[in-house]
Amino acid sequence: MGIQRLDHVNLRTGQLSAMLQWYGDVLGLHSGPRPDFPFAGAWLYAGEVAVIHLIDIGCLPAISSDASLRLEHFSLAATDIEAFEARLAASRTHYQRIALAGGGLVQLHMRDPDGNHLHLDFATAPCSAVA
Repeated sequence: MGIQRLDHVNLRTGQLSAMLQWYGDVLGLHSGPRPDFPFAGAWLYAGEVAVIHLIDIGCLPAISSDASLRLEHFSLAATDIEAFEARLAASRTHYQRIALAGGGLVQLHMRDPDGNHLHLDFATAPCSAVA
């Protein structure tokens, strides 16, 4: 028994079409099947896995939780950093590239159209000492 990986992130949005376009154009995710919930939204897929669930907050009934609740950030493992940097530049998405000390991981930090913080993680070869 144990946690294996992040399954999905659920985001509330008042800009469903802008979010769908950004996650499609910039991250390469695509819309796919979603259960018949009583509110509008979309599921975005990486391959066969629905990794981001969007809920249109304009269609939600009043609930007791804080409607402005946001998460601090989420992270997605990715490959081909150069291709992602080209997509980010083409979409004029501001991002910050961070190489973690000790090597092994480079991150691209950005915000989606709703201001949610996310980063893409790219594995790199760890730095080796030169003799």
